[in-house]
Amino acid sequence: MHIPHGSRPRTFLSAAAAAALTAGLLAGAGTATAVSPTSPQVTAGSKVVGYFTEWGTYDRKYFVKNVETSGSAAKLTHINYAFGNVTGGKCAMGDSYAATDRAYTAGESVDGTADTWDQPLRGNFNQLLKLKKKHPNLKVLWSFGGWTWSGGFGEAAKNPAAFAQSCYDLVENSKWAGLFDGIDIDWEYPNACGNTCDSSGREAFRDVMAALRAKFGGKLVTAAISADATGGGKIDAADYAGAAQYVDWYNPMTYDYFGAWDAKGPTAPHSPLNSYSGIPKADFDTSATIAKLKGLGVPASKLLLGIGFYGRGWTGVTQAAPGGTATGPAAGTYEQGIEDYKVLKTKCPANGTVGGTAYAKCGSDWWSYDTPATIATKMAYKDQQGLGGTFFWELSGDTANGELIKSIS
Repeated sequence: MHIPHGSRPRTFLSAAAAAALTAGLLAGAGTATAVSPTSPQVTAGSKVVGYFTEWGTYDRKYFVKNVETSGSAAKLTHINYAFGNVTGGKCAMGDSYAATDRAYTAGESVDGTADTWDQPLRGNFNQLLKLKKKHPNLKVLWSFGGWTWSGGFGEAAKNPAAFAQSCYDLVENSKWAGLFDGIDIDWEYPNACGNTCDSSGREAFRDVMAALRAKFGGKLVTAAISADATGGGKIDAADYAGAAQYVDWYNPMTYDYFGAWDAKGPTAPHSPLNSYSGIPKADFDTSATIAKLKGLGVPASKLLLGIGFYGRGWTGVTQAAPGGTATGPAAGTYEQGIEDYKVLKTKCPANGTVGGTAYAKCGSDWWSYDTPATIATKMAYKDQQGLGGTFFWELSGDTANGELIKSIS
């Protein structure tokens, strides 16, 4: 999952859901002209890419149908389906039950038609095909890796052509023909540390993306990348500039800069747009990330602005303003220190802004998250910078009526 800066992982799975899944599941973007002919005719700056999580259909009960009923499907240009695994030097299924086997009732289904026992494809993949039928311009990419499953990329980088072939064969499998319009790589992090540490070298990421482009041709090839703009940090560790010619766009993960993995604080917003007086670490903000990537020569049109549809929080906080001490992570529905926007907007309403994002103190808890108002500020920045659009993690964090995605669009 998306932890750009070497913090503790976001698992998003309760113990019950984890127990229900297999041990295998838990094992875990040159030039600005590469817009493929299969892409929707999206004007510059208007891409809206949302992550749909494979495991969200369990405890969260967030189905592909919810993408439609929330109004999100009408606002999205692309869905990133997260995550496929990377193992044995190859792309692999994540949770095949969720992806292709789970039977949907009429009430759960995008088109109101129940799955039958003998149909060849069920699960999220079949539901996404139904969603695409309703929205012919919507594109879907299969994301591979993420926080938990990025350990496999080091092996993949030893033979990029073989890795690319395996990914192509899986993404283009005839059982789900027509579903995927390309591939998204979430390698956390090339030649640096995430959940595990990678030492495949500075060129490995570029070589992998070159191989994927060669294999996928005119299909979409994108990548989620680190937002660490510090000198000698994660962006510097890999050749993101050299790989940019091979990708349609990058998704720099401009969130999770700060959080309760620093249990005692200081409290700080996890997705600041700008630096501010007292920020705990220099160059840990969205505008620093974008400036760094543009300075390396990555075209603005190949950079999407990242938004988190969740907050991060601490407890044991006495100070309302950022920079206070804490005693640990605040309680969250699925994991300590993290909570969906749809919960926080009523549980702990925002009462301040800092660095272009919002924060809130309620009782001894302190949370930071984006609101429709702060997203509007970020959209103005995106337009001013000439960025290619916006992406967000992830769809289930929004309200039932798609409050945040509507503020993006």
